Amino acid sequence: MPMKRIVLAGGSGFLGQALGAHFRRANWEVVILTRAAKTRGDGIQEVRWDACAAGDWQEQLAGAAAVVNLTGRSVNCRYTASNRKEILESRVNSTRVIGETIRQCANPPPVWLNASTATVYRHTLGEPWDEAGAMDSVAEARDAFSVEVAKAWEQALDEAKTPRTRKIAMRMAMVLGLGKNSVFPVLRRLARLGLGGRMGDGGQYVSWMHEADYCRAVEWLMEDDEFSGPVNMVAPEPVTNREMMRLLRRACGAPFGLPATNWMLEIGAFLLRTETELLIKSRRVIPGRLLKSGYKFQFPALALAFDDLVHGKRR
Repeated sequence: MPMKRIVLAGGSGFLGQALGAHFRRANWEVVILTRAAKTRGDGIQEVRWDACAAGDWQEQLAGAAAVVNLTGRSVNCRYTASNRKEILESRVNSTRVIGETIRQCANPPPVWLNASTATVYRHTLGEPWDEAGAMDSVAEARDAFSVEVAKAWEQALDEAKTPRTRKIAMRMAMVLGLGKNSVFPVLRRLARLGLGGRMGDGGQYVSWMHEADYCRAVEWLMEDDEFSGPVNMVAPEPVTNREMMRLLRRACGAPFGLPATNWMLEIGAFLLRTETELLIKSRRVIPGRLLKSGYKFQFPALALAFDDLVHGKRR
């Protein structure tokens, strides 16, 4: 039997590399669409694309078992006019071109998983949001632009005409792993330097997911024909920022962690050329649809995830 093929558009980053390794271990053919294709020695093929227009890369979708679109300029930057334009267009344009390619494909992939974001949900310190949660912006989190991007991203997916292909919007929060561009190595370094205290007042909630569960959940969604529409890709136990940093210090053996007040965060964000929204917005999101479908998390609690990433305590 020929190997099943998965196509990872924009798959050269942290999540794409994690998914590529996961499916190669399962003996899948893995194709990564990237702007700077190179020859690899791990059995994964890279194919050049520009994420905006048709090209030879379209051949990879014919007969594929799934396509996963992870394309998007990093939001870890200052939201200048040019960066905002690139953040929005990189997501919307890649979604549109993949949708058009699938529509024209004689043998299209049966499922298309497109990246989205849990930032679409309202800033909240109260009850957590599942997929039916409110999705409007609040000024206190400075998230109006991020919500605008999330809605445009999912609208582009909704508008794609793919009658033979299921479409899933993966509403992702912080994915924890050890790969390049993952946030976890940064957090671990802060904790080990004694800077792993609460950020702001520490009461904002953090939704998260271990990279192993992310990969397993992607496979779960691919195999379950009942799934379409938005799915929260988060662990079932969001925690406050204060609790997250406490658990991180414990896992790293850091005896203390200096807190960062709001004014410190503003200065730090300016110097690091990023935005405080990434830290102060309260994302209290739960994986309602995954849990209802029977998916079992390998790392449901943050303490388990941190122990695995720091000490390799994989269950």
